[in-house]
Amino acid sequence: MPPKPSRLCVAFWLALFLVGGVAGAAEADHRFYLRAEVAFHRAETNFLAQTNFAAAALVFARASFDLAEVATNEMQRAEISRRGIGICQTWLGREPKAAAAHYYLAMNLGELAQAEAPSLAAYKLVHEVEREFTAATELDVRFDFAGPARNLGELYFQAPIWPLSVGSKHKAREWLERAAALAPEYPENLLCLAEAQLQWRQTDEAAKTLRLLAVKWPAAVTNLAGLVHEKDWHDWSVRRVSDLAEFRKISGSAP
Repeated sequence: MPPKPSRLCVAFWLALFLVGGVAGAAEADHRFYLRAEVAFHRAETNFLAQTNFAAAALVFARASFDLAEVATNEMQRAEISRRGIGICQTWLGREPKAAAAHYYLAMNLGELAQAEAPSLAAYKLVHEVEREFTAATELDVRFDFAGPARNLGELYFQAPIWPLSVGSKHKAREWLERAAALAPEYPENLLCLAEAQLQWRQTDEAAKTLRLLAVKWPAAVTNLAGLVHEKDWHDWSVRRVSDLAEFRKISGSAP
């Protein structure tokens, strides 16, 4: 089974850098939480009985991130994400060049940082997130629909600039554009790029990205179907409407 595409949600970066925390299940659909919880416990059981360590570790690390993302409180988010972190660290002890292990280590570190924000420890974790995503890009930038590039771009886009943190418009643009170029068929990549372009008031570039998204959207609906993507589509659809509205507000016309 191919890996379920994942991203560190914008809520994480907002919680860590702007407002110091967001509600978990209070803002999440309870259906998604229950589904993630079942998947987590199934993955844990399979991991304990595993015969293929890397495959079982991948499923468990991904399930840890998915459940931490929709946790009902920050204590639970921290507990679950630490499980994912531990799995990935053990995995990397066996396979230091496993791109997926670096990737999901970064994803779970990000959730732990959200759980601990605002704090010095949370800010320090950001550098670990950057390091692990960077390692993943060097080993397999195409993993998870260019997930390492996408999430690294989001980190540079959302984080405050140096010396407060790792934020960088130049790096954000580089990595978000790279993710969109590598996997334009994945709506998340184009949405992240369009949102950055809109914030930077790059209307011509945003128009091109939103038009490409419109072209790719129907095929994505077909190719990324099923329960595994239900939460993604819920998010993508809301964001697409918001992005189009923001574009009209800025430019006075449709893209």
